[in-house]
Amino acid sequence: MTSDTDFSGKHVLVVGGSSGIGNGIAHGFRDRGAHVHVWGTRPEPSDYDGSDGSDLSGLGYSCVDVGDPDAIAGAPQPFVSLDVLVLCQGTVVYKRGEFEREGWDRVMAVNLDSLMHCARKFRCQLVSTRGSIIIVSSVSGFKANIGNPAYAASKAGAISLTKSLGQAFASDGIRVNGLAPGLVDTKLTKVTTANPQRLESAIARIPQRRMGTSADMAGAAIFLASPLASYVTGHTLVVDGGLSL
Repeated sequence: MTSDTDFSGKHVLVVGGSSGIGNGIAHGFRDRGAHVHVWGTRPEPSDYDGSDGSDLSGLGYSCVDVGDPDAIAGAPQPFVSLDVLVLCQGTVVYKRGEFEREGWDRVMAVNLDSLMHCARKFRCQLVSTRGSIIIVSSVSGFKANIGNPAYAASKAGAISLTKSLGQAFASDGIRVNGLAPGLVDTKLTKVTTANPQRLESAIARIPQRRMGTSADMAGAAIFLASPLASYVTGHTLVVDGGLSL
């Protein structure tokens, strides 16, 4: 009997899959038999040295600046057909840079606008396979973030967009869902994870008393893309060890 989480022969694109959570999700699908392609920001796969959690072995790769709508539109489609589209792109600007126009615009372009541009680009491919879209947001989308207004607003927008696209694309046979990670050690969270005092304080607020891992996020994404979640649409699954409780 074939497992519901067997993706053998399926085609998966992970936008933002070159490192961190996206890379973990990419390998989660690959480990279950899928052909996986990722989009990242560096010109060549060899430009990733693994220091930021990147492992591109066994993955296809394209450099696409998703903050540029024309770059998304012009990017080649990696597969003739597509079964799963994971939108895990994200950026943040620290030191109150998001209160300035340049920082605000860049974060919103990458974290929110590009979600719609990517969903629109691959919609027809996903219709033909009755595929699914998974939008990775954040628990920051459910609360205030005093230092990063664009990050929090963009993630709230991503959660709302997941609902709207879930409703809009359902008649096409496409399921759109999301996952909202809590604290995971990635290059975007180094301001916390690389600071022992901040990290200790952060973990103390998590009921499970540990950070999440990219494998935790991959498990949630695989569930949402699988037949096990065939009646789940427009939902964002919180994967945070209880942090938001």
